[in-house]
Amino acid sequence: MHRYRSHKCGALRESNIGETIRLSGWVHRVRDHGGVLFIDLRDHYGLTQCVVDPDSPAFALAEKLRSEFVVRMDGKARRRPEGTDNDELPTGKVEVYVTEIEVLGPAGDLPLPVFGDQEYPEDIRLKYRFLDLRREKLHQNIMTRVEIIKSMRRRMEGQGFFEFNTPILTASSPEGARDFLVPSRIHPGKFYALPQAPQQYKQLLMMSGFDRYFQIAPCFRDEDPRADRLPGEFYQLDVEMSFVTQEDVFAAMEPVITGVFEEFAKGKPVSKNWRRIPFAEALRKYGSDKPDLRNPIEMQDVSEHFRGSGFKVFARMLEDPKNQVWAIPAPGGGSRAFCDRMNSWAQGEGQPGLGYIMWREGGEGAGPLANNIGPERTAAIRAQIGTKEGDAAFFVAGDPDKFWKFSGLARNKVGEELNLTDKERFELAWIVDFPMYEYNEDDKKVDFSHNPFSMPQGGLEALKGQDPLTIKAFQYDITCNGYEIASGGIRNHVPEAMVKAFEIAGYGEQEVVDRFGGMYRAFQYGAPPHGGMAAGVDRIVMLLCGTTNLREISLFPMNQQAQDLLMNAPSAATPKQLMELSLRVIPPVKKD
Repeated sequence: MHRYRSHKCGALRESNIGETIRLSGWVHRVRDHGGVLFIDLRDHYGLTQCVVDPDSPAFALAEKLRSEFVVRMDGKARRRPEGTDNDELPTGKVEVYVTEIEVLGPAGDLPLPVFGDQEYPEDIRLKYRFLDLRREKLHQNIMTRVEIIKSMRRRMEGQGFFEFNTPILTASSPEGARDFLVPSRIHPGKFYALPQAPQQYKQLLMMSGFDRYFQIAPCFRDEDPRADRLPGEFYQLDVEMSFVTQEDVFAAMEPVITGVFEEFAKGKPVSKNWRRIPFAEALRKYGSDKPDLRNPIEMQDVSEHFRGSGFKVFARMLEDPKNQVWAIPAPGGGSRAFCDRMNSWAQGEGQPGLGYIMWREGGEGAGPLANNIGPERTAAIRAQIGTKEGDAAFFVAGDPDKFWKFSGLARNKVGEELNLTDKERFELAWIVDFPMYEYNEDDKKVDFSHNPFSMPQGGLEALKGQDPLTIKAFQYDITCNGYEIASGGIRNHVPEAMVKAFEIAGYGEQEVVDRFGGMYRAFQYGAPPHGGMAAGVDRIVMLLCGTTNLREISLFPMNQQAQDLLMNAPSAATPKQLMELSLRVIPPVKKD
């Protein structure tokens, strides 16, 4: 017999009854039933109930076992007594009568419980992550992640893509975030950058003639942490294709992402034939460039009904042509209590309040706004937005460029509060026609709004003759349930157009050459039209595991302060290390 096990802890079935069994694993829990010890033994593969009674030679040692001891147990498989089956376990009809126990790894007092998956402070969980990872739900999530990545690889290969690995030590990239820098010992005073994304390399692969690339790529960005963004590093399903239009990218990737979701959705519906929503429409209807389409509410511009009305606040605003009034319908929200609650919520978000109209029996409008604008205008609003008796509508006014984000939050809040958002589905969509540029208020200049390497719609002619802020790009996102899960574009492969695009954003040709010299050089020697995207592996796994925290689907994540509590990183370098790198640490300036 094998030194440690004849079977894994999830393997035993009724067909094994009568066999001599050897199991090894962790003591999950010990139960004492009238002097008979029931020990649940756990390994990666499952759990087996082991029984030790006072007649067993192993009983004296069994009494000393505690949770998370690693042990070997020998015994005989037998049928569980009638009425004690556990249908939730694959091994639930069998137990092992134990005759011999060997302690392979004793365990001290646990800083957090493994059994039960109860809530526990995150700092303790991350410091003792090796214990945390033994907990059933987290262990399950990590294995689901493994299977999702396997599925992605299989589906990408099925679409004719080849997996390539790109460098980790590279040059700084213009992905919009802060780089992690790595000092060079061989070249004192110079630094590598960890890749924010393999963007330039995957484009260079297209110029090298490889045609279809993918990679489960690690990406590194020195960004402030958030629950839906891991600090430091994350993974992308990175994709690039040659000789393709936007439609070709959609046709290749939509079945891959849909297929992954369907495979791991646990029966929840997954949208087919994804909607394509222009960026401007997404902002106007949903107040978000990553709308949660499980929420059926669509906002509408109702400015005309308030123009010159008795509600002076809105009427005065509308004298400025850039201002608008948007309505957020609230089906079933026509109670004073709900409307007041929404108003208080808006004030908590830093707004003066949230105007509303309620529709009573007979279709009569109620509330301060209705009283001020009169029944005709109230009825016209109702007709436009399709509200009925018992419904309400909330109103946001001002410059849409400034209020669209708040209106989106209000839409989400109404959907949540009124249970309009269907939580039992995955609603995917393409967001298209992103603006090429945006106005940077801080720097008072035009800047890229998305990926700087994207092809503008209209090409070089648009760059030369069009107001930059009106140029749309062949850029697109995939959204799911209120999250952006992928982003991509058709690339600008024309050297002159690339220089012009960067020039509009304030970069001279020499700066383009200095920063992106490899790619710029490659453009001079026959660059194919190409495009692609990158999907966030971590976010996809997070959605499919039904959590909103990326730390629940990652093996060894950092905390919210970007610290690895398990390995104690970041940590100070030794004087010898600094000397070898020709570096000196400057103490941070103390803030008053």
